[in-house]
Amino acid sequence: MSKPSRPAQQASLFQQHIITGTVTDAKTGEALVGVAVKVQNTPTGTSTDVNGAFKLQVSPNAVLNVSYIGYESQTITVGDRTTFQIKLIQSNNSLEEVVVVGYGTMKKKDLTGSIVQVRPDNIANENPKTVQDILRGTPGLQVGYSASAKGGGTMQIRGQRSVYTDGGHNDPLLILDGMQFYGELSEINPDDIEQIDVLKDASAAAVYGSKAASGVVLISTKKGKQGKPVINATMNIGGTEESDYRERFSTDAYLQHRQDWYTKNSYGVNPQTGAYEAYQTGVFASQPGYFMRPDQLPSTISIDNWRGYTANDAGESDLSIWARRLGFTGNALQNLLAGKTVDWAKQTYRMGLNQDYNASVSGAGDKINYYLSVGYLKNQGALISDEYQAVRSNMKVDAKVTDWFELGANVNFQNRSDGAIDVDLDYQLRNSPYADYADEAGNPVQYPLSSEYSQRGYNYDFQKQYLELEKGYTVLNTIFNAKIKLPYNINYSFNASPRYQFFFDRYFMSADLPGSDPASRGANREQSKRFDWSYNNTINWDYTFGGKHHLNLTLVQEAEERQFWKDRIEARKILPSDALGFHNTKNATKENSTFLSEDTHQTADALLARLFYSYDNRYMLTTSIRRDGYSAFGTSNPYATFPSIALAWSFANEKFFKWRNIMSTGKLRVSYGKNGNRSLDNPNLALANLYEGGGKMQGYLNQSGELALYRYLMADRLANPHLQWEKTASWNFGLDFGFLNDRISGTLEYYDMSTHDMIMNERLPGFTGFDNITINLGQVDNHGVEFSLNTLNIRKDKFQWSTTIGLSYNKNTIKHLYYEYENIVDAEGNVTGRKEMDDIKSGWFIGKSINEIWNYRVTGIWQANEVEEAKEYGQVPGDPKVANNYTADDVVNANGSVTHVYNDKDKEFLGQTTPPFHWSLRNEFVFWKDLSLSFNIYSYMGHKSLAGAYLNNDDDGGRMTYALQNVTAKEYWTPDNPTNDYGRIEAKGPTGATGVQKLYDRSFIRFDNLSVGYTLPKIWTSKWKLDRVKLYGTVRNVAVWTKDWEYGDPETNPAFDQGGGLATRVYTLGLNLTF
Repeated sequence: MSKPSRPAQQASLFQQHIITGTVTDAKTGEALVGVAVKVQNTPTGTSTDVNGAFKLQVSPNAVLNVSYIGYESQTITVGDRTTFQIKLIQSNNSLEEVVVVGYGTMKKKDLTGSIVQVRPDNIANENPKTVQDILRGTPGLQVGYSASAKGGGTMQIRGQRSVYTDGGHNDPLLILDGMQFYGELSEINPDDIEQIDVLKDASAAAVYGSKAASGVVLISTKKGKQGKPVINATMNIGGTEESDYRERFSTDAYLQHRQDWYTKNSYGVNPQTGAYEAYQTGVFASQPGYFMRPDQLPSTISIDNWRGYTANDAGESDLSIWARRLGFTGNALQNLLAGKTVDWAKQTYRMGLNQDYNASVSGAGDKINYYLSVGYLKNQGALISDEYQAVRSNMKVDAKVTDWFELGANVNFQNRSDGAIDVDLDYQLRNSPYADYADEAGNPVQYPLSSEYSQRGYNYDFQKQYLELEKGYTVLNTIFNAKIKLPYNINYSFNASPRYQFFFDRYFMSADLPGSDPASRGANREQSKRFDWSYNNTINWDYTFGGKHHLNLTLVQEAEERQFWKDRIEARKILPSDALGFHNTKNATKENSTFLSEDTHQTADALLARLFYSYDNRYMLTTSIRRDGYSAFGTSNPYATFPSIALAWSFANEKFFKWRNIMSTGKLRVSYGKNGNRSLDNPNLALANLYEGGGKMQGYLNQSGELALYRYLMADRLANPHLQWEKTASWNFGLDFGFLNDRISGTLEYYDMSTHDMIMNERLPGFTGFDNITINLGQVDNHGVEFSLNTLNIRKDKFQWSTTIGLSYNKNTIKHLYYEYENIVDAEGNVTGRKEMDDIKSGWFIGKSINEIWNYRVTGIWQANEVEEAKEYGQVPGDPKVANNYTADDVVNANGSVTHVYNDKDKEFLGQTTPPFHWSLRNEFVFWKDLSLSFNIYSYMGHKSLAGAYLNNDDDGGRMTYALQNVTAKEYWTPDNPTNDYGRIEAKGPTGATGVQKLYDRSFIRFDNLSVGYTLPKIWTSKWKLDRVKLYGTVRNVAVWTKDWEYGDPETNPAFDQGGGLATRVYTLGLNLTF
């Protein structure tokens, strides 16, 4: 028999034929929709339909890869078969999950970098309302807390990497569906999010080079699934209340506090009793008990003598006399005698109503995949003036035009209003509880105290009738893409993302507002427009050969441009009337008005190459190099190169590994890379920009000898054409582990990062005409450890319990600042060495954390039996004891007494304001598959804060006599309350020691979320033609526990300031319907 010719062999080998099949769950037999069935090493593939069926044209030697999230993949050789019944086995192995890695995706098992994936579906019971809610608790990611109606909060990955903080310099890069996202996270509806991937190490983030020094957050929105259209509707309604703020004294404590304030200056040693008490000076020497409440007088003081200390009418009550001695008069005195008080907190806070409605329709067929959604959000904050509302919509469509050509579009629209008339919360709550909030008609009064007072306080609710405010954004964020499948398993894609943003801010203050500043009265109108665009061309080649070798090559070219225009008018003295508010500015007096404009423009481009190689799912290599350019840097250094390399070893896949029946996952990873940071508050920092010099004039004598004046332009800074990229180099070492088929899984990471060439301002001598120049200086190092653990503790038919734990530690250290050095001198004046100088003014110290606390250390409180010792320091009992660490400059007086000298040499490093430790714990319980209960707890620990108020140095005479103010409720020292933790009222530090404050441990634990959900049985919902009905309820910010912090919420007030410290508790009831 003759052999067939070679061409005949090839024809037989590549002869195409049709195969069909179904894919089902091996345990339940249910059809699986959307299973990927792909021919290995070719672009050919399809997905199963609503019945789990597929149809494909292949050659006899084809090998099918069948994969589905949550199931073990299968590899099947076609051969002569034409029909297939494929049964997939459910898997707990999370390594099969697809992770977004930047310009592509990878299976988790192939990762070489540090990437964390968060899927909203896994925490759906918590009903997250912002992107930050989804991410809160992720190891290595610090998510801030916001008490506003808008919600949200800041984000930071693996600590603060630079001393430069303007322009979101330490914030992570945001990527939405593969393209850089320039907007706010509030623009993204959490209901539209499919998954979020956080790139934490330099290797994973290096593909974004210049923008990724602070990490990357990649957000992927939902797509339709194969099968019939799915309609989903969600309705949430709830309330927001104030849960924590700086509490004020109650009415009784307020009166006692005023009594003690008036009494404090009279304390001294009574020679008759030898006790330190109210005796020494003033009225107490001859009129004991002068400020005491009449019903609390000791038996040694008669009420008649007490009344006789001051002139009074025979019919005046004891209470009235006492109140007048404490500064009460006018309406405050009348209210006190009548027992009438104002709860300013109740006038300021409310139970705000929250409404959130969302609807979506999605689906997919052989040629098209679509997801459409619309949502309306209206929130009221706990503050009466805090309002936020938004309309959000998203359209995502992908079309398979041919077998080799696809088109896609993603259009995101938002129109929002978040304007609110500000109320100075701290000052509003300071008003006296015995003042007036409203007049007899119920209208808020402007001044809470009557005209008898020179300082009458201020009621911010009064001015609302004279103010008008409108503020809003309209945003259109779009992404368009095209994909072409080329021969040899090469794929080309083009992505473009134009973004339009329109902003308006309109403010009006009527000239009728009594006592208002003429410079502030009038109308402000600001309008701005931003247009950003970016595009990239990507070529990807994916090839598997020899059955064990896998290559993936990605090449990217991209460019972007950002443009911004702003115009603002501040119209003043609008004539003849300002009755039309900000709708009429043309009649403003030009001499009193201001016209402002601002335009900015930046461009950037980049080239990227990335190679991934793996052998037998055991050994993996990822390497990349990226070249970036950015117009904001100096003309000498617009470009920089950012390389990375990462290696991984899946030791659990080795044949010699003996514990594979127990340890299902085991991988070691190591990576190194460099990233850049281009986030700047001002894109013109490298340039000397001309601006109008603040109305400054100069002049000359004209031909007539008259003085002619004109305004002139000034340079805002000294240019630096050598300004370059700030760069971060980092190492990452990781261990991925899993036991019992990944019922127990987790990661352990260690990283070490160094940021150099930081964007800083270097001081200049005065003769230059400038204070400083923006330059690249300094170095900050970060290192830390992260640990995550996921466990499926119990899995039964009627009960399931899972736990997620995250731990992280981060420490940053300033290694260098300005490279300026000074001599080290010993006690004899000898120079023993040199050291780099600290920047004391900025609070930056070589070898310490960026946010280090450097101040005097309080060791206790002087007590009544330490009068003489306190006198040596210029203090009295009740004042804080302060460590006198440097005594060489103390002065010994002629009589042998010592004058203790305090200066910077006595200060100490007391800790840092940034929390180094963070942990989170989440538990979810499922009963009978329909009822779920979950809770989430997180904690920040190890950070500290200074607060002078709790040494009672905020109770000065200005506040006590100014409008009878009520201050923050706190304990204070008196002879009858000899605490060693709090100072006396108006406590003072030692002579020469200014700014003495109490040190607090700011560590806290927050019970963040408690959620209950119930899915109605299908036997009920099917009768209503519904696929699924779910009811749920959540409470966010259930409780907070602190060690000793007492000044409002420990997280919303990161520094001691008068505006922070407010926290809210949010209650939500929700209904989700799926058709």
